[in-house]
Amino acid sequence: MIRRFYVHNFRCLENFELPVQELPSVLLIGKSGSGKSTIGLALQILQKIGRGTNRVADLVNPKDLAQKGADVPVRFEIEVDLHAKVYRYEIAFEHPSGFKELRVLEEKLVIDGQSFYSRQTAEVHLTKEGQSREVDFRIDWHLVALPLIQERSIYDPLFVFKQWLARMLILQPVPSSITGDSQEETLQPNLHVTNFGDWFSGVLADAPSSYTSIDRFIKQVMPDLADIKNPPSGKDSRSLMVQFSSGGPSLPLPFQDLSDGEKCFMICAVVLAANEAFGPLLCFWDEPENYLHISEVGDFVRALRRAFEFKGQLIATSHNSEAIQGFSNENTLVLSRKSHLEPTNVRPLAEIPIHGDLVAAFARGDLEP
Repeated sequence: MIRRFYVHNFRCLENFELPVQELPSVLLIGKSGSGKSTIGLALQILQKIGRGTNRVADLVNPKDLAQKGADVPVRFEIEVDLHAKVYRYEIAFEHPSGFKELRVLEEKLVIDGQSFYSRQTAEVHLTKEGQSREVDFRIDWHLVALPLIQERSIYDPLFVFKQWLARMLILQPVPSSITGDSQEETLQPNLHVTNFGDWFSGVLADAPSSYTSIDRFIKQVMPDLADIKNPPSGKDSRSLMVQFSSGGPSLPLPFQDLSDGEKCFMICAVVLAANEAFGPLLCFWDEPENYLHISEVGDFVRALRRAFEFKGQLIATSHNSEAIQGFSNENTLVLSRKSHLEPTNVRPLAEIPIHGDLVAAFARGDLEP
């Protein structure tokens, strides 16, 4: 679970800290342009680092700097509780005058209060086990160090932390682009979940019992589901088929022929199964109610919240009244900006006086941190 997430000088986030400590599920609300999706973009940068992206230009670029801070470093800091250890990772990028690309200014990883490595510009100081194992080396300023430092085993805390970053679920599905085809297996869905077939295959390959969890959730919303199959469709490819039956003849449908909402139910089922099998995971879902009928939103949100109640952490954004009512004032955060020239502000909904109905106040624009 995230203890602290801090971003400075990144787009509309200046000296911004997201207050999500000890909250298993959080809802971000606010007007369009208030910074909700930007928080997801900031998390995605850390996710990319965990997945092995080390070139700074593939992570941030000059247009990501806040308008008033071209001479101020971009900074990301995250602190998480993970398997009884506390991990703190910090990285800052600078954009010197005359340079086309940003470069790393500072970087560090601290585990349970002990420095694992620290970095200033091109100089990396690595501490493994005590003073006798210290190592200093140089690295290109335009490369991030974390993906380049090798872990000793899957039990190495470095491996555990990088794997957690890599497996963060940052989702903004585009169902019309999801076919269900796969050529490989992965536990890392992309932002728009267009590699759903690969992700489904990867989850079941690593944890076959996850099918039970997926099947159970889908049957709650589609009772006529009979089976989900993933047969070969070519030499090195597979294609998901969903079979429906109501007691008589069955109807097999290619995954790509499901409705957009049905595809979102499938995505949700795999999110729940992945957290159960490989968690604790962080899931950031940008507007999960998209593509759903209003009558389906409440149950959908409640299912997500229940799945992360005791394991992992859910951060969602929404403009939908049904989704908003699915969260309490204590775990709803209100984001706002006075103008496009001002940074994002955040405040827990519980601290904001509300006159009358919450949803009505939100619709009127009365919720301002």
